[in-house]
Amino acid sequence: MSSRASFIFMFLFSFLTSFRASAQDHGYIYHFCGNTTSYSANSTYFTNLKILLSSLSSGNASYSTGFQNATVGQAPNRVTGLFLCRGDVSQEACSDCVSFSVKDILTKCPNQSDATIYYNRCMLRYSDRYIFSNLTLSGEFLWYNGYSIGYNYEDQFEKLVLTTMIEAALEAANSSRYFCERNAKWKEYENLYVLVQCTPDLTRQDCLFCLQKSINLLPFKSKGARLLFPSCNSRYELFEFYNETDVKTPPLAASTPPVSSAPRPNGLLNAGKGGNSSVVVIAILVAIIIAFVVSIAGYCFLAKRKKKNSDNKPDFYGDDITTIESLQLDYRTIQAATNDYSENNKIGQGGFGEVYKGTFSNGTEVAVKRLPKSSGQGETEFKNEVVVVAKLQHRNLDRNVSIFPWMIWYI
Repeated sequence: MSSRASFIFMFLFSFLTSFRASAQDHGYIYHFCGNTTSYSANSTYFTNLKILLSSLSSGNASYSTGFQNATVGQAPNRVTGLFLCRGDVSQEACSDCVSFSVKDILTKCPNQSDATIYYNRCMLRYSDRYIFSNLTLSGEFLWYNGYSIGYNYEDQFEKLVLTTMIEAALEAANSSRYFCERNAKWKEYENLYVLVQCTPDLTRQDCLFCLQKSINLLPFKSKGARLLFPSCNSRYELFEFYNETDVKTPPLAASTPPVSSAPRPNGLLNAGKGGNSSVVVIAILVAIIIAFVVSIAGYCFLAKRKKKNSDNKPDFYGDDITTIESLQLDYRTIQAATNDYSENNKIGQGGFGEVYKGTFSNGTEVAVKRLPKSSGQGETEFKNEVVVVAKLQHRNLDRNVSIFPWMIWYI
């Protein structure tokens, strides 16, 4: 009897250990249960959900593209779902991650009709709502490295990260897979690595808007950070975390508590399960925004009597040619500002050209992107890049001095 008990104990221990190791291998990050409605075990919705998850994890799923969505049933028991694998993982790694996630999500969000789960290599999502082609910014998750880049390097590092991530976002939104990874030189023996990705069912405008939102919320004073939305994600590190067969995420610093219990920097909403705290924070933010808009409207009316511009959402694909033309300067002015494109003024390497720091005679600092005629960047991409960079303001950067204005110059 004793030997049988020992055998059962060892079997259970081995099973649980292997299950735990499997979860760690796939790099579980976070899950979000929508708490909209629940279902029972014998309901039609649960039957449809099982069919959906089986379809997404079947051998015929689109693991080669890393994305698939599906719908099962009719309202009110309709289930929509999708998976997104990280753009650089192999087809086999994508399949393994999705196959594990369809089981894990039912454990972590039991009887919930809306759920999202994130891993290092994939994301799985299902809902009783129609979620395809809809930009979703709720259920977010922020992680950041507990170690600071260092006070003496903060400004330089922020500019490098922001520049690299903007270029990655623009390239991702103009690619067929909505995915881009980049690296840039930070120090002599240290590089910056960046990855951004959107779900391919979004429009290009929504992908750019989602990535801009994600980038704006990242803290750039840490040695690494990631922001996950159901519709997109962004990440930067000082180690190569992509293009590896077995990606390992370094543990959080001992001084950094789990993000779910830590206050987010500069008012970032806490990701959770739809509790009252999020509602209160949103209500406060709405009140602040309304007060700010009213104040600006009053100032403009009394001082300049101009009509207030009512549309504050960035229009990444608007034809802002007048704005672009207003940025044009003659070649000699740009050449003088950059000290004839001196290597000492070079601050980065973009996808289509090199970036230089320039200083005009009045002391104004700019970043100049030098585009060779052979760069391959078309007129549309050129306009989009000017407008996006001109409108993007990171919350950690002083609006007046911390980030250079941009001049983009063809030669």
